[in-house]
Amino acid sequence: MEATNQTGPEAGIVMAGVSPHPPIIVPEVGGAEAERAADTSRALQELARRVKAAQPETVIIISPHAPVFRDATAILGEPRLEGSFSAFGAGQVKLARENDLELVQLIEEEIARAGQMTVRLDRETAARYGTTAALDHGVLVPLYYLDKEGVQSKLVAMAMAFLPQEELYALGRAIDAAARKSGKRVVLIASGDLSHRLLPEAPAGYDPEAKRFDQAVAAAIKKGDVADLLNIDPNLVERAGECGYRPLIMLFGAFDGRKVEPEVLSYEGPFGVGYLVASLAPGGADAGRAVGDRLFERRAAKIRERRAGMHPLVALARETLESFVRTGRKPKVPDDLGKWLGERAGVFVSLKKHGELRGCIGTIEPTTASVAHEIIQNAVSAGTQDPRFDPVEPEELDELDYSVDVLGAAEPISGLDELDPERYGVIVQKGGRSGLLLPHLEGIHSAEQQVSIAKQKAGISPHEKDVRLFRFEVVRFRDDSAR
Repeated sequence: MEATNQTGPEAGIVMAGVSPHPPIIVPEVGGAEAERAADTSRALQELARRVKAAQPETVIIISPHAPVFRDATAILGEPRLEGSFSAFGAGQVKLARENDLELVQLIEEEIARAGQMTVRLDRETAARYGTTAALDHGVLVPLYYLDKEGVQSKLVAMAMAFLPQEELYALGRAIDAAARKSGKRVVLIASGDLSHRLLPEAPAGYDPEAKRFDQAVAAAIKKGDVADLLNIDPNLVERAGECGYRPLIMLFGAFDGRKVEPEVLSYEGPFGVGYLVASLAPGGADAGRAVGDRLFERRAAKIRERRAGMHPLVALARETLESFVRTGRKPKVPDDLGKWLGERAGVFVSLKKHGELRGCIGTIEPTTASVAHEIIQNAVSAGTQDPRFDPVEPEELDELDYSVDVLGAAEPISGLDELDPERYGVIVQKGGRSGLLLPHLEGIHSAEQQVSIAKQKAGISPHEKDVRLFRFEVVRFRDDSAR
């Protein structure tokens, strides 16, 4: 492979790359085993040659292994960025670069303009969050190859974020805007591995669909087609167990409204993890590729569609929290809720944001006049009083998904064989302590898991045998429930 000469912008993002980051491809770490990924190593050497030819003043690397926050994007803030492969048995391999703090500031400003938050992690801030400001292997592996090629530019090291596609894409647009404002030549690298489940011996186990995910990503990159990338089935993404999908969306966001000339330099999966190396050169303006605003319009349409079909009990939870957060007042109970105006039951209201829990509060037994009143009470509590989370802010309301669980009567049981985590919730009691876990929760596959977590919530020792067990059924209503 030979470096190609590309015509592109004189400042801003002049080139981009996709890099895997397995430490085993660093010879000092992998030794002879590194030869099993020789194609990846050669492609990274070629990518490094192309980066050097682009003459960047700063390289930005997006890593999925940097500290990741639920609602903000982390950017390392130490003036000098340092890291080593000591965690992989090669502490003698150390890398350091001057941080481009001027560009960091511009990126923060553009991300804020896009309505999102950042966290600048210096040593002091990282210590407060219980993390580190050192370079992680998601940055160190591509930086190792750049270093070997003699690329000595400044560095900006930032994390991906667990955000919806449109917001990840907006992060890429913000990075591009900041690079343009800086007046510097910038190279952007998305660090990430593809599926971790290609082989039976793969680190995350085997999934026969994993290869299909890698094929879809490679095809989208070869075409430079962001629509194909964004339209990959979310279930396929989940089954792949990947760590590179979100950085890729951010990278493509940086090319919003521009032509792009992509080239996949290599792909292989010798250890059961997909390694793809690619180079992307920006071209001129292309209105057909300006999709960022349309992504947000699509999301707004989906929200409207979902709310139009929302079950009345879920709508009551949503309207309650939105009213309380915006005005401090709770709504009146609607008079069209049928039996729910007369029945009494325990109710749990759960909130999710971008697929992650944002609040959950409930009552095991009824404490108010009706299920409807119970929902109003617990919706406010879930959004403002769950001790695990800060209170919901007004700007978050459109991003929340709601579920309402109406609990049936609890009945005592004698053992785990009477539980089914898909059908029954469980209550564990010991003395004055009590812990509850709802049924049909993601990641809970056995009665043993159910009871263990319920004990933990109650502050009961996991080894305690002398506990009382109860099971209950629920009627669950979600955002997408039919009326």
